[in-house]
Amino acid sequence: MHLAYPAVLSALLFCTGIYGVLARRNAILVLMSVELMLNAVNLNLVAFDVWLSRTARDTLHSGQALTLFTIAIAAAEIGIGLAIVLAVHRNRGTADIDKLRDTAEPLGPDEATVTDTTEDEKAEATA
Repeated sequence: MHLAYPAVLSALLFCTGIYGVLARRNAILVLMSVELMLNAVNLNLVAFDVWLSRTARDTLHSGQALTLFTIAIAAAEIGIGLAIVLAVHRNRGTADIDKLRDTAEPLGPDEATVTDTTEDEKAEATA
């Protein structure tokens, strides 16, 4: 098989994964898109390992070893990621990334002045 076929398929899978990460709002779908990107990298590693092993007779198959390492890392990532998503869903009631991002942002300048004025008013009231 020619090297271009798995390379093009891998590029298409990787681009689909990037689109999924950038366009999706659900955390589980984002994790699935990251897995799709990792699988595209695995396909590339195996394809190039097979292609390079044809040129050299004595090879260590390092592409396939890296693929096994990537699969193990991806399994750990998806396990921890799903645990975090489930914990956030239980606490907040949603897995929407935009709503989670809003809770993590610091106070804006308008909100900071409101809290400063209330603290000043409290200080004046006690004095």
